[in-house]
Formats: sequence, C-alpha cells, structure tokens
Amino acid sequence: MTVQKAGRPPATQTSASERILDVAEQCAQTRGFNGFSYADVAEALLCTKASIHYHFPSKADLGRALVERYHRVFGGALEAIDRQTHDAREKLRRYVGLYDSVMRNNRMCLCGMLAAEYATLPAPMQDELRLFFDANEVWLAAVLEDGRRAGELAFRGPAKQRARSVLGALEGAMLVARTYADGRRFQSAAKQVLADLRVERAVD
Repeated sequence: MTVQKAGRPPATQTSASERILDVAEQCAQTRGFNGFSYADVAEALLCTKASIHYHFPSKADLGRALVERYHRVFGGALEAIDRQTHDAREKLRRYVGLYDSVMRNNRMCLCGMLAAEYATLPAPMQDELRLFFDANEVWLAAVLEDGRRAGELAFRGPAKQRARSVLGALEGAMLVARTYADGRRFQSAAKQVLADLRVERAVD
C-alpha cells in the first residue's frame, strides 16, 4: 500500500514513508507530538489513515522514526560544520544558525518541542531524545574544549558542563521566543550565549 497525492504517480514505499515523516515532523514542530493525529497526516497527504498505519503501525513507531531521522539529519549538519571550518567560534555560530533557520520557518527544534512533552511520550521516543541531546552535548563539548585550547574561547569549568549550559540556553530561548512569535528574542539570547564565550571575558 502506498501514499500518494492526487495527480501524482504512485510513490515507492520508501518515498511514501518519507512523505509521511515530512508531514508528521511539521505537525510535531508546530503543535507538539500530542497535538496531531494520523487523521491530520492523512488529510495533508490526501490518503487514508490505513495508509499511514501500513508504514507506521502505531504513533509510537512514527514518533521514534521522527526522532531517529531528525537526529541523523542534524548529525549530518554537525559533520558538515566540522568539514567546513576549524574555527571554534565559527562552528558555534553555525550551530546557532541551525536553530535560527528552524525558527525562521515558524517551527521549533523537533527534539526541543518533544522534550516539553517528555513525560507523556512512549519510552522508545524518550530514549531517542536522550541520544539526540547526548550527541549534541558531546559535539559542543569537543568544540568548546578545542576552542579553549586554541585560545579562541574562554569559560570556566569543564567543557561538558558548559556544553550542557549552551544547549539548554538555546533550546529554552527557542521556547520563549515561540511564546511571543518573535524570532528576534532567540537571536538576542543566542548572541549573548556566544558573547559569554569570548576570549575577552578572561578566565582563571
């Protein structure tokens, strides 16, 4: 069974699954995981709910696939940043840019949005969320430590601890900015996060 829009040739199973995930991701980023149903996805794709269930038997299956894909794509973006520059400050600017680009599309970081619903999510989704945030903290900690060692960044304490602070600050800033429908609030908060790491703010 495949999912297809009117007037389009039959999609392959793979592309059908991806189209379902595309719509579900948009719904989750704008309404939250508990804010949409299979009926919403089916309506957007002009297909039946049975078509969605064929690819993702339960919403928990869909949710886990959403987080896994988002993690994979985000991880690819981080690898691209590593390839494109060795400057820690520039890596952090580009990292913030990933979040900013999501906000400019009137969406939220998928995993940040889901974290707000953490207690109500199926256990497999909770596990995948932790893996996403763990991976971000590891990447940020490496960038921060490399930057400090190179004299590009300055901060007190372990890099891992600062990485957690940076990640939490950015995710939190997105949530607050969304409340006001004002991306400038996120940009201002993110700018301050980066400013706090400038070498001019000398440390021990």
